[in-house]
Amino acid sequence: QVQLVESGGGLVQAGGSLRLSCAASGRTFNSYAMGWFRQAPGKEREFVAAISYSGAVTYYADSVKGRFTISRDNAKNTVYLQMNSLKPEDTAVYYCAADVRPLRVGPTPRDSEYRYWGQGTQVTVSS
Repeated sequence: QVQLVESGGGLVQAGGSLRLSCAASGRTFNSYAMGWFRQAPGKEREFVAAISYSGAVTYYADSVKGRFTISRDNAKNTVYLQMNSLKPEDTAVYYCAADVRPLRVGPTPRDSEYRYWGQGTQVTVSS
């Protein structure tokens, strides 16, 4: 069993920044890719960013490319999402997720490929 706990959400003005963290426990963290997803009210969950198990490869949704940065610290079993230049449309509950398959060469944006999910952290961007 894997436990994922997100933190760092909050209320921020447009143009501001937040850093989300996701602490993992329960299995070999550094063998699995990690992803961030978000879900806004009334909308489906969407992919935000993903990072390979080593941290060498990252992948972003077009909507956040150039503004968000995903990273990981395998020594701390933690993945991060640095969010800059936030926009009101970034408002959502943000979830981290752990890949179902170990040692995947490239991170995937498909949520069906992630087995374990955190409880989510709310990010609200005011205009």
